[in-house]
Amino acid sequence: MVSLKTIAEKCGVSTATVSKALNDQRDISEETKSRVRKTAEALGYFPNAAARALKTNRSYNIGVLFEEEAGSGLTHEYFSGVLNGLKVQSEKQGYDITFINTCFENRKMSYYEHCRYRNFEGDAIVCADFNDPDDLELMNSDLPVVTIDYVHRLASFYRTVDELGLKIPDEYIRTADYLETREAAKQTKELLNLEDPPTCIIYPDDTSLIGGRNVNIEMGLRIPQDISIAVYDGTRLSQLLHPQLTTIRQDTELIGSEAAKRLIGSIEKPRTTLVERVVIEGILVAGKSVGRI
Repeated sequence: MVSLKTIAEKCGVSTATVSKALNDQRDISEETKSRVRKTAEALGYFPNAAARALKTNRSYNIGVLFEEEAGSGLTHEYFSGVLNGLKVQSEKQGYDITFINTCFENRKMSYYEHCRYRNFEGDAIVCADFNDPDDLELMNSDLPVVTIDYVHRLASFYRTVDELGLKIPDEYIRTADYLETREAAKQTKELLNLEDPPTCIIYPDDTSLIGGRNVNIEMGLRIPQDISIAVYDGTRLSQLLHPQLTTIRQDTELIGSEAAKRLIGSIEKPRTTLVERVVIEGILVAGKSVGRI
């Protein structure tokens, strides 16, 4: 690894001069600064992150909270896309990302404590339980935070239902875990066993849909002749099934990228940062799983 001493020897100056030149100190001439910087670049010099943090009181490190309980983890297409967009944009702007956890040397610590220990400059909450006290502590802390998907998904549904003048019975609205098939299957069976069952079911994601779809098939219902189904996410899985699913495809890379831009903006210009809600529009993939019944 190239050191300040190596650069100093190459330029014929002291290590103190090299340090001042690289840090743009005023008592070093522009000619010397230019020569030192060109030499450092040619030698492949990178400043020591720990030393830079001590000097500037900045880590250029962003914490990422990702606690996905369904077991898919980073292999899930939606989250991997979001995280990749977040990573790429953060790196473009000179930041690293590190996952937040609650364990250190066999000691339990809160998410906020881990962020302070690692000297994160801000946090991106990609997936979390927003009712958990640890998550809420981090969200309400003094650190800049951006959250992804922290919106009640049903808000747009109810708004559209009102605009269309539709009447949806309360018993049609069911809760199923994201990325989990069992509860979706259970709720689907209960819906279809109602005295007046629905003719269309919308599932929260492509994975949970599998549980509901299997129940429809087991009960002898044809899609879309007897029952319509639609879903969110638009992963490759949804397009491999027969019939091809009607879905909302989410631009995961853009979601992650926009989250990184806004978080870094609030880190670097805290006085001009406003709390805002940003909606990344999805794309409707018509598919063939919705019909007129």
